[in-house]
Amino acid sequence: MIRTAALLALLAAPVGAADFEFCWEGANGYRMEGRMTVPDALLDRPLLTHDDVTAFTIQGFKDDMPLGAWNMAQRRPGTAWNLSFDPRGMVFPTGGMHDGPKGQAWNAGGRADDCGNPGFGFNSGTNAQDLCVNNVWRSDSMINRYTRFPVHPAGQATLDCGGAALLGETDQMPRPVTRATYGKNSPW
Repeated sequence: MIRTAALLALLAAPVGAADFEFCWEGANGYRMEGRMTVPDALLDRPLLTHDDVTAFTIQGFKDDMPLGAWNMAQRRPGTAWNLSFDPRGMVFPTGGMHDGPKGQAWNAGGRADDCGNPGFGFNSGTNAQDLCVNNVWRSDSMINRYTRFPVHPAGQATLDCGGAALLGETDQMPRPVTRATYGKNSPW
């Protein structure tokens, strides 16, 4: 009985989580901002996937005008959802298949024409990095598939990827979660 009570108390204890911010700059005035949350216990892994992320939100812009937003709570059957994150290198791997470990499919599959209408999504595959807006592939947003896509601890860097600084505290972006102290091998 004591073991069961101790186990239940342990399971009820809050789990530490790390918040991250990122900003992507595409061609022709396109930009995307985002945030994600990952449990602290997973940050020592070499590669995290969409299954490891507990919160994820992106918002797109064209010449600083909002295009749309998406978060993982909006997933439905058939939604393209692949995320790879290297917490040691603090990057989203790019250049591979959109549905593989070196690709990204955030509500946009390989053709980037399946994000919903209205809808917004991002794709990084073997052709390019680009956006989907209202089920339309925005080919004019395309940049080289190997373009580095860095990630930063939330609140640790002033991010500006060619436009206005990150919006951060909007209704579409999750609020920061308090992070537990990281170990000696932390990138922070």
